Amino acid sequence: MHALKNTLGAALLCLSWSCAQAQAPAWPSQPLKFVVSQSAGGSIDIAARLIGQKLGDPLGRAVVIDNRAGANGMIAGEAVARATDGHTFLMTSPSALTINQHIYKKVPYETLRDFTPVTQTTSISFLLVVNAASPYKSVAELVSAAKAKPGAVRYASAGIGNQSQLAAELLADAAGVDFLHVPYKGEAPAINDLLGGQVDFIFGTMPALLAQVKAGKLRALAVGQPQRSAAAPDVPSIAEAGYPAVAVSGWTAIVAPAGTPAPVVKRLQEEVAKVLAQPDVRETLSRAGADPVGSSPEQFGAFIRSETVKWGLAVKRAGITPE
Repeated sequence: MHALKNTLGAALLCLSWSCAQAQAPAWPSQPLKFVVSQSAGGSIDIAARLIGQKLGDPLGRAVVIDNRAGANGMIAGEAVARATDGHTFLMTSPSALTINQHIYKKVPYETLRDFTPVTQTTSISFLLVVNAASPYKSVAELVSAAKAKPGAVRYASAGIGNQSQLAAELLADAAGVDFLHVPYKGEAPAINDLLGGQVDFIFGTMPALLAQVKAGKLRALAVGQPQRSAAAPDVPSIAEAGYPAVAVSGWTAIVAPAGTPAPVVKRLQEEVAKVLAQPDVRETLSRAGADPVGSSPEQFGAFIRSETVKWGLAVKRAGITPE
């Protein structure tokens, strides 16, 4: 009798689980929304649109790109942290997830509390560029000008606390000079003003800058990594320019609101990884100066924690105080 009760109990448990599964709506049940923490044309936006275009077929739903630039990614981050529809995700960069807490006294979310890691999508090279008409032909000439006139050489950034600011300030610290910081709401408007001659340089992401370099509108002085990049083999590394301590690189990633069901996170990560493995996607990213990643949620969670420590130290080295 006892064995019979156990058998019946197990059968009822299986039945109730099957019913719950049958009643649960299939995911996705509506279009996905990628909230991008950057204006159109920036490196995050480029990755989001490339991946989004490829996700429609395997998921059977369209992917909508929603650009919400401003506040160094906090506007987009807050919107996604509050989302409850199960179909809204944040496509972002180190600034929103691992740097803001070191820059701002009030951040409207806590990364590890309010988000669930999905995957790191790309690893990105940085590029130091000036206008093609600029008199500066090398990092040495740029630094010399800043030494001759402290505060006169202006650099653009994608926002206060953005990696583009940190990279420029690390260079200023290493070279012993003062640059004038001109922050923007994203990379695209910063690049537009560099093209227009309103600022002297930007130390930004390669995917957002390389096309303008190849078009002859911008001049690349250095890549931000210790070695040269295959995407721009003729451009010296920042180490070759004499500043190995200034090495900087970036990344893009997807996170979900906290509480997103694990099967949804797993499905999205797997489909994104498949997209990133496609030869045409890999080639497109590589030509732009980005490498596809597609890490697991667990790997990306560990990466977020290590990056938070790394960028906290970079903020201190750059002498940026919380606002």
